[in-house]
Amino acid sequence: MKRLFAVVLALVFSASAVMGQQPVWIQIEAQPSLQQAQDRVSIYDARLDDVAGFYTGRNWYAIVLGPYNRPDATALLRQLRGSGRIPGDSFIATGSSFRQQFWPVGESAPTQAQTPTALAQPTEDTAEGVEEPVIITPSDETPREARASEALLDREQKKELQVALQWAGFYSGTIDGLYGRGTRNSMRLWQEAKNFEPTGVMTSKQRAIALDDYNSVLDGMDLELVRDDASGVQMQIPTGVVAFTEYEPPFARFDATGEIDAQVLLISQEGNQDRLFGLYEILQTLEIVPMDGPRERRSSSFTIQGADATKTTFVTATLSNETIKGFALIWPSDDEERRRRVLDEMRKSFAVVDGVLDPALSVPGEDQAVDLVSGLAIRTPEFSQSGFFIDNTGTVLTSSTIANSCERLTIGLDHEAELAFADADLGLAVLRPKATLAPLGVAAFQTGVPRIQSDVAVAGFPFGSALNSASVTFGKLADIRGLNGETEVKRLNIRARDGDVGGPVFDNGGAVLGMLLPKKTIDGQVLPEEVSFSLDSDTIVTALSEANIIVETTSSVAFMAPETLMRRANDQTVLVSCW
Repeated sequence: MKRLFAVVLALVFSASAVMGQQPVWIQIEAQPSLQQAQDRVSIYDARLDDVAGFYTGRNWYAIVLGPYNRPDATALLRQLRGSGRIPGDSFIATGSSFRQQFWPVGESAPTQAQTPTALAQPTEDTAEGVEEPVIITPSDETPREARASEALLDREQKKELQVALQWAGFYSGTIDGLYGRGTRNSMRLWQEAKNFEPTGVMTSKQRAIALDDYNSVLDGMDLELVRDDASGVQMQIPTGVVAFTEYEPPFARFDATGEIDAQVLLISQEGNQDRLFGLYEILQTLEIVPMDGPRERRSSSFTIQGADATKTTFVTATLSNETIKGFALIWPSDDEERRRRVLDEMRKSFAVVDGVLDPALSVPGEDQAVDLVSGLAIRTPEFSQSGFFIDNTGTVLTSSTIANSCERLTIGLDHEAELAFADADLGLAVLRPKATLAPLGVAAFQTGVPRIQSDVAVAGFPFGSALNSASVTFGKLADIRGLNGETEVKRLNIRARDGDVGGPVFDNGGAVLGMLLPKKTIDGQVLPEEVSFSLDSDTIVTALSEANIIVETTSSVAFMAPETLMRRANDQTVLVSCW
């Protein structure tokens, strides 16, 4: 029956929270034993309306009034404290720590907010045989008396108070349940901040306030122990802000239901170490996992943390008995205190049970896309273009358009790169990988003069990352100069796309004639689609040499079969991306 009442109480609180009217209580006392609490609550019940009592855990029993709407509770609290009918350190409690009800006896306390009955001021007339409440205020409770009540706390209760003080920003020591100089000083600082006498020994009421403050951040979260047999995971989930949406193996998704843009993923799949490491890499490509933040991968587990301006993400998974299980919490970045508390409860409650997600639970639909992984969007760059390797360490030449306002540069999506050199006037840029690469092929720049109307080819990634290999487009060399006679560019007759910009232009012997430049207008006129321009190879070699970047050159004009040229182009050409 008590368990049923607790469930009903939680459901009522949840429904009220959704409507913005979560009921609250006025907590007037807390006693360390049921007998003491029953003695005191019977006295208050004879003098006040709406008296109730709840067990709050750790052998403490709260005596409360309510429940009320917060404005009514605030007004009544002020009235009753001012008249001396309740202790001066009585406070508003959310009820998040309330468990079994012990008062009223034999009936359920109200669960919906009530309107307080107007209370008359105390008079000399008292009910016959009814003892007046003995009100103990903070000034009446001496440090000796506070130490006596503190001595009744067990080690876990003391740790819990240290955690609350740490969360409030007053304690930075070890959570050990030992009240030394650091803990006493944190209590003193807390008392000063709350306008209590700074004795360094907290009264039972002050401890209750600290713990209620600590727990109040979870109001409306409706943390519920959820057992998902399909995934074989059991843990506390904030059901007040997320609800189960669907299975998209290896994830069971819980998406936001209200204003808090949160998301929870349960992770469950069969696997080995290779699959664990693969999951670790894949997760970091998702939009829900920001790039900035610590990562840790061990032989049988990993943890990923990421944060940006809008969200903070925590992901963890462990390999055990050929199954990989874990969870992810995605939370708004401007709600850090609540995120830390929710995450702490989730981590403490996480447990593995029988079951693992069946890949067949996800049925292919029309919403499939190459930029989705299990229904979650992959992180995509601001834009991508082409480039090509110019040395054996993985240095890449590309268009200087990628050198403008990129927070992050990558070669082939996965390899971090940095800008080593750029010449905006010529339109070229050089990217150097942060970790040395070993390309299959390196460009050899043509130093001889090509023949007009000879065959040429442009290699690039016109469709971005949609294709794993470079595409090759064939055309003709229309002129060895620009339309206005510029010697640093060559005019091409070829149908190149925007994604090809920065890619190599080959002659029919496989040597690089130049680098494809972006489409442009001449004197306000848009040129035909087949007209493109490449930066001349001699100009490129000279600019790179002046920057102390040495490249290979050739004067060979030997013919190369198109299929051989395509293989060479794929070995040398690479996608470069701006993030």
